[in-house]
Amino acid sequence: MKTYIEIDYERCKGCLLCVSECPKKVIEKSNRLNSKGWQVVEPVRNEDCTGCKRCAIVCPDVAITVWKEE
Repeated sequence: MKTYIEIDYERCKGCLLCVSECPKKVIEKSNRLNSKGWQVVEPVRNEDCTGCKRCAIVCPDVAITVWKEE
């Protein structure tokens, strides 16, 4: 089963809670800015995602979706 995360960059405010919560270090802070000027996070190792959803649960802006495909 393939699992991966998707970030809604327009909702992300770069709080980094997801970065510290991810046990596999899938997410990192990026140099990218969204249209509101927030420095966002991005998935850099999606292949390591276990689908635990800890990142999505901790995100206060509901900017993360965890997908599971068979």
